[in-house]
Amino acid sequence: MPIVNILVTREGTSPGAERTTREQKAAVYKGIADLLFTVMGKPHEDTTVIFHEHGIEDIGQGGLPLSDYRNQRAQKRNVHP
Repeated sequence: MPIVNILVTREGTSPGAERTTREQKAAVYKGIADLLFTVMGKPHEDTTVIFHEHGIEDIGQGGLPLSDYRNQRAQKRNVHP
């Protein structure tokens, strides 16, 4: 039985959205089950998908809080040599 964990930040994909919508999650669940069936022959009913959403304050990247890391990368992109 495949078990797939999806970890995302708790930010919506649309301006002003604070989290992934029910419809978006349903599309992810279906897409993963379809992919595992197509690639590995795993029946849809045997596939479990667990969706984890985390606030960006709970995530670090590059040794920094995620918001600081993103700000640092944005500043580097805006600097022209």
